[in-house]
Amino acid sequence: MAEFAPFFLRSIWYYALPSQTLAKGKMVAKTLLGEPVLFARKDDGTVFALRDVCPHRAMPLSCGRFDGREVECCYHGWRFDKEGVCRDIPWLTGHEGIDPANIKVRTYPVMEVQGNIWIFMSDKKEAEKAGANPDAFAHKPPVLPGIAMDAQAGLWTHSLFPCHMDHAVIGLMDPAHGPFVHQAWWWRGKTSIHEKAKAFGAAPFGFVMKKHRPSSNSFGYKILGGVPETEIVFALPGVRIEHIQIGQEKNKHHVINLTCVTPISETQTEITHLIYWTQPWLALIKPFFRPFMEGFIEQDKDVVTRQQIGLKHEKSMLLLKDADTQARWYFQLKQEYAKASSESRAFNNPVPDVTLRWRS
Repeated sequence: MAEFAPFFLRSIWYYALPSQTLAKGKMVAKTLLGEPVLFARKDDGTVFALRDVCPHRAMPLSCGRFDGREVECCYHGWRFDKEGVCRDIPWLTGHEGIDPANIKVRTYPVMEVQGNIWIFMSDKKEAEKAGANPDAFAHKPPVLPGIAMDAQAGLWTHSLFPCHMDHAVIGLMDPAHGPFVHQAWWWRGKTSIHEKAKAFGAAPFGFVMKKHRPSSNSFGYKILGGVPETEIVFALPGVRIEHIQIGQEKNKHHVINLTCVTPISETQTEITHLIYWTQPWLALIKPFFRPFMEGFIEQDKDVVTRQQIGLKHEKSMLLLKDADTQARWYFQLKQEYAKASSESRAFNNPVPDVTLRWRS
């Protein structure tokens, strides 16, 4: 039995939202790691993020207005730019000796990569010291292989799981639950269970299930045609990238399944699943595939929701070899990242080269 104390990693990039959900001149308010964050896109396309609290009377800035350049608080009209600097306090007459530019709202570094917005979450103490510079960390938002840098996901969905991030992550990466949780005619069932053997190794801030042909009982891959090969990478804090390649080297197509786990609070976690592809014909099946994708994620949500009943009474988990090894790696990776950050040293990946075997 092993008990893992839940915590959120800091000084690391988290998935925030799809680019297409934040138009020019618009704002989106979210809670991330228990912190209120306001995302906004300027008229020139630049994305920025502020703490969603006005420093004057604690009014959420998201309740105010955004003119494509500055955010205006709805209470007293204080205005803040993308750097969090107060640019105007309307009531000032000039005799007060107050410079609005000395008043600031906390900002968060953001990056926009391949149609996704990422946010760097440091702790409050680091932010106040102007520390935790994202450029000082080797960890970066992922770049999807075989996909153009200006690409947008062809299909995406999200769901809110009522659990801590840790349980969402290890539940989604679990290789043995499929035949029992995802029971559907188009997916593998209990009668198709057979032994699997997959080669694993270390990857940047995570691990990789090395390139292989999908299992014979994985019906979903068959619609792609040809002889697909897939490689699955997991990276902290909670990113899974499944890269499927079909065809010969000179005429190779790519399908990418990107799954991002983002903590909202200690008891709520957002799952965002996005699919990219380079085969034009796959766009034709989008309307038919969406219900399957959403239903698949809801099945994971349902089982994690029921799990919370037991976790109220039992905090420890019995993680066995080999099917639970990925879950063990996740906790080891988290501990190492947190320790390396606190000690200001390089990250040492604990994942070995190994072949894992299980039945599913």
